[in-house]
Amino acid sequence: MLETVRKDMMDQMDRSVEALKANLAKIQTGRANPAMIEDVHVSYYGAMTPLKQMATLAAPDANLLVIQPYDKTQMKEVEKAILAADLGLNPQSDGTVIRVKVPKLSEERRIELTKTIKARGEETKVALRNIRREANDKLDQLKKDGDISEDDHHRQRDKNDDAIHEFTNQVDALIEAKGKQIQTI
Repeated sequence: MLETVRKDMMDQMDRSVEALKANLAKIQTGRANPAMIEDVHVSYYGAMTPLKQMATLAAPDANLLVIQPYDKTQMKEVEKAILAADLGLNPQSDGTVIRVKVPKLSEERRIELTKTIKARGEETKVALRNIRREANDKLDQLKKDGDISEDDHHRQRDKNDDAIHEFTNQVDALIEAKGKQIQTI
């Protein structure tokens, strides 16, 4: 039972950190990255479809994204969706591909993005603490029911505390790396 509680906790913590990584990849850093637009939803014959499912996305250089829709009749819809996503990007079509120039970030925008990533990091830390609390509650219930000893209970809670420190350090490292990436001109 202890192994199950710990494994569930570790899996949930891993998923939280992975979600943060995916979320941070979508934040514009002044460099072209297909992850910035891959989840933009386009009206594709009435169905909202993620851009990554209906086009090839590429970043041939540091400040340009190239989108090549599989269905050329959807060029206008893709352009509208990118504009509607309010990412600060201006798509331009030449009939076969859509080019999106990624603008350089202003200093105030860099500061704003840094605050945003720190807030997302804090949200992830709160989620990690909630996961630990749930695992500790399960351990408390196991102890109360007499399924585990007092020593096993304390040992497992200490392991949970060690795990939260490890995952919190991972979150801090991700936030710091993304912050440096944003501040780099």
